[in-house]
Amino acid sequence: MCGIAGFYNSKANYSEHPKDCFRIIEHMISSMNMRGPDENGYSVMEKCCLAHARLKIIDLETGKQPIKITYQSNNYYIIYNGEIYNHKTIRHDLQSLGYTFLTNSDTEILGMAYIHYGDAFVNKLNGIFAIAIYDELRQTLLLYRDRFGIKPLYYTQYDNTFIFASRIDTLFEYPRIKPRLDLKGFNEIFTIGPAKTPGFGVFSGIKEVLPGEYLVISPFALSKHRYYTLESRPHTDTEETTIEYTRYLLEDSIKKQMLSDVPICTFLSGGVDSSLVTALCCKHMANNESLATFSFDYYDNDKHFKSNSFQPSEDRPYVDIMKEYLNTNHTYLYCDYTNLANLLQASVDSRCLPTMADVDSSLLYFCGEVAKKYKVALTGECADEIFGGYPWFFREEMLISNTFPWMVDLSFRKSLLNAEFAAALHMEQYFANAYETTLCEVQQLPQENSADAKRRKITYLNIRWFMQTLLDRMDRTSMQYGLEARVPFADHRIVEYVYNVPWQIKAKNNIPKALLRAAARPYLPEQILNRPKSPYPKTYHPLYEATLVHQLTEILHDSASPIKSYLNIPAVIRFLKEPKEYGRPWFGQLMAGPQMIAYLIQIDYWMRKYNLSL
Repeated sequence: MCGIAGFYNSKANYSEHPKDCFRIIEHMISSMNMRGPDENGYSVMEKCCLAHARLKIIDLETGKQPIKITYQSNNYYIIYNGEIYNHKTIRHDLQSLGYTFLTNSDTEILGMAYIHYGDAFVNKLNGIFAIAIYDELRQTLLLYRDRFGIKPLYYTQYDNTFIFASRIDTLFEYPRIKPRLDLKGFNEIFTIGPAKTPGFGVFSGIKEVLPGEYLVISPFALSKHRYYTLESRPHTDTEETTIEYTRYLLEDSIKKQMLSDVPICTFLSGGVDSSLVTALCCKHMANNESLATFSFDYYDNDKHFKSNSFQPSEDRPYVDIMKEYLNTNHTYLYCDYTNLANLLQASVDSRCLPTMADVDSSLLYFCGEVAKKYKVALTGECADEIFGGYPWFFREEMLISNTFPWMVDLSFRKSLLNAEFAAALHMEQYFANAYETTLCEVQQLPQENSADAKRRKITYLNIRWFMQTLLDRMDRTSMQYGLEARVPFADHRIVEYVYNVPWQIKAKNNIPKALLRAAARPYLPEQILNRPKSPYPKTYHPLYEATLVHQLTEILHDSASPIKSYLNIPAVIRFLKEPKEYGRPWFGQLMAGPQMIAYLIQIDYWMRKYNLSL
C-alpha cells in the first residue's frame, strides 16, 4: 500500500534537466509520504517521471519501486498502490510460459503480466490497485484503477503535460497546477457532498480514473478504456447452491486478503459483517496464533446513547460475545468528543475535500491508534451495499423515491445557502442529472418484475455511489497513518455474483442480508447472526454538539471566513439554535444535525486551506 505520482510529456526530454524533475518529484513524494512512510523511489526517463512512497507489506527487502524490467531490449517501469491477492497464481502461470523473476515482488509480476498479456492484463488481477506503467519503446503511459475504485487515482493536464497522483493535493505540487473551483465543484460540495460524481475530482480540471477503467496516454492521444462493468445476468443456482457458493467466495476472499509479510488485525464491531471476517481470519491464522482485533466507541456513550430504528443497539455487548467466542487479542478503542471535533480539519487534510464530518474524523482517530501496532487490517466494509442491509431496500417510500434513497430531500440544505447562490447552482437539476446518468448504466433483465428491477437499480446506485464514498473514507483515514485497510466483501467475484441473486434469496423472509447470514451460519453464534443492522457508531455526548455550534458561530462572526458569502446567515443561526430541526438526515442517517454543522465547518476550513472562491 503506497502513494504513486508522476508526469508525462511526449514532447519533453526530462533526462536533459534531471534536477528540475527531482525537485518536483521530491515535493510530490513529500505530499503523499503518509501513504508510504517506509521508503520512496523515483525514475526519470526522457518522456516520463515516476514517483513512489512505499508502505512495506509484501517482499520487504526487494520490493522497492519503481521497478524497471528490461525485456527484449525494451524497458518497462512500474509503480503501483494496492495489493494483488492472486499474484502468486499469476506468477506461476507466467513461469510456466518461460518468464523468470528477479524478486518476490508483486510489482514485478504486474510488469511481466503487462509484457505478456498486453494492455488488458488487468483482467487477470484480483485485488485493490492503482497502477502506472511506462512503456519506453511505445513512449506510452498506462494508468489502471481497480474494479470498484478502492484505491484512488487522480489526474490533470497542463499544456502537453499529463500529471497523475494518488492524492489531489499531490497534483498541486506540479508547477502551475493550482486549486480552483467553479459552479460544478460547488455543486459537488453543497448538493451532493460528501459523495462526489464518479470521475470528477471536484477541483476545476481535476479528474479521476473511473473504477474499472484504464487510460492510455501516448504521443498521439489520451484514450479511456472500460475493462470492467457490473453486468446483469439471470441467476440459475438453487437457494442451497447460492448459499454454498457465497460461503466459498467469502472464505476464499478473506483467506486471500490475509496475504501479508507483516502481522494483520481486524476491525470488530460485533455485527455480522466484521464478525464473519474475524472468524474466518481466526480459522486461517498460521500456527494457531491469536488474532488481534479492535473495536471503536466513544467515551460516555453508555450514558448518552439512545436507541432508535437506525441504530438499535450499542456495539460493546456484541463485541464481548465475539472476542470470547473466538478468543481474540482484543483492544477497545475510545474517542472523546474533543478529539472528534479537533480532527475535523485533519479529516479534510486526509481527503483533500470535506468529508462525512465526525463519521470520518472518528475513523481517522481510530486508524491512527491501530497503526501504532499494525500495518494491515481487514474490515467488514461494503457488505450492506452488496447484500442489501440498508433500510432503503425495504421501505416502500424509499423504493419509489426516484432519487438517491439515502439523500432524498435537498430542501434543508438549500435553505442554508444564499438564495442567489443556490439559484445559480440549479441544485435540483444537478442532483437529478447525477441520478439519471447513473441509472442509464444499469442493465435490466426482461424477466424481472418492477420490484426486482427497482432493487437492482438501488443496488447499483449503492455500489457506484454509497459504497464508493465509504471506500474512499476507509482508504483516506487509514492511509493517513500508513495503515492498509482491506475490504474482502468488495472482491469483484462476490459483488458480481450476489448482484444477480434474486431478492427472495438475498433477503429471504424480508430479513436484511439473509443470504449473508445463511452463508455465515457455520462460523458465528446465534446472537450475532440474529443481530439487527447497526451502523458505524456516533457520539451522543451533548457537549460535542455544543462544541460544533460554538465553532460555527465563531466562523459566522469572522470577517475573513470564505464560506459566509455563500450562506443564508439568518437560516444558519436559526439552525444552530435548534440543530435537531435539521430535517431528514443526509447520507443514510449518518449525517444528521451535528454532522451538518461539522460539514459546514469543514467546508470553511477547506476553502481557507486552498484559497478557494467562485
